[in-house]
Amino acid sequence: MIPLPLGRVAEITAGALMGQTDPRAVVRGPVVIDSRAVEPGSLFVALKGERADGHDFAVQACESGAVAVLAGRPVDAPALIVGDVVGALAELAKAVVAELPDLTVVGVTGSAGKTTTKDLLARLTARVGPTVAPVGSYNNEIGHPLTVLRADAETRYLVLELSARNVGHIAYLAEIAPPRIGVVLNVGTAHLGVFGGKDVIARAKGELVEALPKDGVAVLNADDPLVAGMAERTEARVTWFGRGAGAHIRAEHVHLDERGRAAFTLRTPTGTAPVRLRLHGAHAVDNVLAAAAAAYELGLPVATIAEELSAAEPRSRWRMEVTDRADGVTVVNDAYNANPDSMRAAFAALDAMAAGRRRFAVVASLRELGEEGPALNEGVGRLAAGAGLAGLIVVGENAGLIMAGAPDAIYAPDVDAAAAELEARIAPGDVVLIKGPRAAGLERVAARLLGGDAR
Repeated sequence: MIPLPLGRVAEITAGALMGQTDPRAVVRGPVVIDSRAVEPGSLFVALKGERADGHDFAVQACESGAVAVLAGRPVDAPALIVGDVVGALAELAKAVVAELPDLTVVGVTGSAGKTTTKDLLARLTARVGPTVAPVGSYNNEIGHPLTVLRADAETRYLVLELSARNVGHIAYLAEIAPPRIGVVLNVGTAHLGVFGGKDVIARAKGELVEALPKDGVAVLNADDPLVAGMAERTEARVTWFGRGAGAHIRAEHVHLDERGRAAFTLRTPTGTAPVRLRLHGAHAVDNVLAAAAAAYELGLPVATIAEELSAAEPRSRWRMEVTDRADGVTVVNDAYNANPDSMRAAFAALDAMAAGRRRFAVVASLRELGEEGPALNEGVGRLAAGAGLAGLIVVGENAGLIMAGAPDAIYAPDVDAAAAELEARIAPGDVVLIKGPRAAGLERVAARLLGGDAR
């Protein structure tokens, strides 16, 4: 974060300095919401959550070196009191971006693949300048400004992931850090029940390209009709990525190895280069192309792009993490989240990497699908039933929705029961796919299989 006196922070957030709080004291960052992450010079943001109230940790934060607390009510520590803590955090982030004229903001959105694409793009931009990007999926109204506030005068690229829980949310995030390049990956069925239809999801995702300036660039998926339609919603220049001949940045001659990792020729308007991914699953190609297209617009040569993409390893946890046990059992931990589209991609990856080997899957019912939920979950069951599995374990509540499409599946009431059922069946050389919504906590099944800690 750029250094700011508390008095200036109070002006930006329309807050009031409490008691003896010194307006000349300088916040140098980081700005944090966890008192355990406080460093000397920090600003501690006191949020009230379901399990804990940050105001209760105000004293501890200041004793650990925080300059002050951004709070919604008085605390027994130096504090800046505001009416809306989350709104004040956004205003502070917006003001910091305005102070960094040399900063290029790149936004990434889509129903699936945001985090992987963001990680890849941050790796690419780091080749040409200091880069800040979210840790994991810091992509909402709290994580987004916290990431922005990590930028300082040295930062040249801010690569941000933007999520939408409803129409207007991405527009709000884009106001905090106005993007110059906007990447839209896809419009899928994630959170279908919340939005009410894919056309509404497309409206929400398209808010990113609407936020671009005339001299900006919209990086759009030519293979997704709903994304392609967003070209009409922006005055920015459009560049296309995809598999077809009409895409500016495209993949040619794609093939998968025995581990489900893609190799292809990356074609750009100025040349080609071979790419051999370390990421698993054919669906990774689309994320890679999106990152490559944005990087190309920033001036990286195709050879450099291909080199970095070929060297990239997964950065964020529980997204197609492939681990081999000593006995030859391969565990594919894709438990971070799930929707019908990502389920199909995961089973396709399993098919590619399990040729000639017994395969198992552990899944949980999908959520936030609205009236279509039962039918879509049953479709997941049919998908799994046709995947050549030696065993399918369905975990937790509403398991019957999936088992309606896979009647031979095994029901497990919780993750411990699922792990026990699985351990009783697998043998050396088998492959296990673990895939479900975040709330199901299926990463704990993977952790038990691998003898580790899922936290």
